[in-house]
Amino acid sequence: MPVAISRRLPLFILVSLLVALIVYLQWPQAITAQEKRQRIVSVKTVKIALAEFKDAVEAIGTSRANEQVFITSKYSDLVDEISFQDGQSVKKGDILVRLNSEEEAAKVKELQANLAESVAQLNRFQDLYAKKATSKSLVDQQDAKTKAIAAQLLMAKIKYDEFIIKAPFAGVLGFREISLGAFVNVGDVITSLDDLSVIKVDFSVPERYLTTVAVGQTIEATNTAYAKQVFIGKITSIDSRIDAMTRTLKVRAEIPNAELKLRAGMLLNLQVVRNIEQIMQLPESAVIPIEDKHFVFVIEQEKALQKEIEIGRRHLGFVEVLSGVDVGTEVVVEGALKLRDGTAVNVLGE
Repeated sequence: MPVAISRRLPLFILVSLLVALIVYLQWPQAITAQEKRQRIVSVKTVKIALAEFKDAVEAIGTSRANEQVFITSKYSDLVDEISFQDGQSVKKGDILVRLNSEEEAAKVKELQANLAESVAQLNRFQDLYAKKATSKSLVDQQDAKTKAIAAQLLMAKIKYDEFIIKAPFAGVLGFREISLGAFVNVGDVITSLDDLSVIKVDFSVPERYLTTVAVGQTIEATNTAYAKQVFIGKITSIDSRIDAMTRTLKVRAEIPNAELKLRAGMLLNLQVVRNIEQIMQLPESAVIPIEDKHFVFVIEQEKALQKEIEIGRRHLGFVEVLSGVDVGTEVVVEGALKLRDGTAVNVLGE
């Protein structure tokens, strides 16, 4: 080997190693850049639109009937007749139970007979007085006696009617607690009666909402038994005092219940609707928080571009968008975690 070539051989080796090192260092970047150009991510999107946003105060309350009562007896006696079934709907004045009232019926007949005799006697005395055949005092005595018997008869009829137990108002009956022929004592519960045409609900809100809650405001109520149905009612009254222990304000609302879907004792999740606005909003799944900032990926020319947005209030899985994007902008809601700024995308659907 010539001396010149042998002297240059280390230099050739060094240059070759440097070239190999540069190629090695640049190769991953080239592969990565190529993969970035070729990578397409499938996403789902939504277009930003103006939507209704309800500014509401949330609360919990227990429903109760518009009118509710336990049907009891004013007197003690045997049950002669039962005229209702469990869960039956009744009207005001419908007969529910008849107690044994033979003694009271006899008393009424006796007083009716006494009254008829007393009236006849009074008529005779009045005829005699007209002929100057008797004194005025006898006529007055007989008249007083007649009125006393009439009053006794009225009381006897009232007592007799009270042995017939009737519905005090229209509603739905509960379970029957007595049997035919049973002896009922004064105050024994016969059944319950609820007027469910309107449901009342009492609930409490923090005192800071005192100035924003008013009679006539709309409330929305939901219950687990009707997961997808919202019952609409209105506030009917507000307590005059703040609870000193809890610092809350008691509010009462009424909910129309013509279909009788709601029952007394239900747990209701309530929202007092204070204001309704039209705002831009997005599903929370579309928003990516990074430190104290928030970003979304928008679709432009089949690429995902990262944009910073300013958010506002949150409600039921949605977030208010204050700035950063406009109405009609297509935003990624599924697949955003796989994206980088400029990633090519395949939109599966909105």
